Amino acid sequence: MTASAPAPAAPPAPRPAVREEQLWVQLQALVAVARLGSFTQAAQRLGLSKAAISQRIAELERHLGQQLVQRSTRSVRLSDAGRRLVEQAEPGLQLLSRSLSEALEAAGTPRGLLRVTAPVALGRQHIAPALPAFFERYPEIRIELDLSDRLVALAQEGFDLAIRHTSRPPDTHVAFKLCASQALLVGSPAYLARAGRPQHPAELAGHACLPYLRSGPAQWFFARGRGEAVERVRVPVQGPLRAGNSEVLREAALAGLGLALLPDFSAREALRQGLLEPVLPAWRPVDFFGEAIYAIHPWSGHTPQPVRLLVDHLRQGLRAGFD
Repeated sequence: MTASAPAPAAPPAPRPAVREEQLWVQLQALVAVARLGSFTQAAQRLGLSKAAISQRIAELERHLGQQLVQRSTRSVRLSDAGRRLVEQAEPGLQLLSRSLSEALEAAGTPRGLLRVTAPVALGRQHIAPALPAFFERYPEIRIELDLSDRLVALAQEGFDLAIRHTSRPPDTHVAFKLCASQALLVGSPAYLARAGRPQHPAELAGHACLPYLRSGPAQWFFARGRGEAVERVRVPVQGPLRAGNSEVLREAALAGLGLALLPDFSAREALRQGLLEPVLPAWRPVDFFGEAIYAIHPWSGHTPQPVRLLVDHLRQGLRAGFD
């Protein structure tokens, strides 16, 4: 009795057909996950649910017959195939996005979603109050405003614009200067009457001070003069309170708890009302807060119209600075 020949192997199942327009949205989801390292952040960036992002990438994986994203409970990483695909697809997606943005601009109605991050005090006092007039002029533009004193990574966290208090905006981004700014040393009349008014920065070591909450020991730097004649002083300071928000420190200074080093946008109104007084006006606080307020956009060859319009609006509103 002869053995029967083995049955031929079944042909592999055909990969599901996919329309070209589906490929674009699936690739867009993959690139967003690659940029942001998170399904949740990619979903926020694209205005979709996390489930929709996961579904689009799963469909792309089924179509290509390859795993593109390696998922775990703690992280999201691209496979080698996923990285190669993103490297090849991303320039085309950027060109498509830029072309669509330019077409929308030509159509005349600015629209879109802007994700903006700003420091808490500056955002509350100056950015948020400027937005109603902006929305009245551009009703089709939407803004998500994140107020945080943490320095976020714009591209990785999906932000279009950051408002930052700095002297040296990063070279890797597009920076628009909105206005000048400076740090001011202030104290309440009651505290100065009780503790005396320092005449030299070195005397601050003997005062109750209200330092900003940063890593390492609290120390303030001051300078006077210009050019080669500049004199610099470093002073270690301490006091009853350290905080990571200038409004908290301003309220503590108003309550007479000590001297505070504040950005001018937090201190000016209290100075105008005489509730706080300048201290050591002949000396400039340096190397603490920045010398200007900037709007910073992740670098690209084309700045989207909604970004440009918001920057122009904020620049106009802050043109006088905080004097």
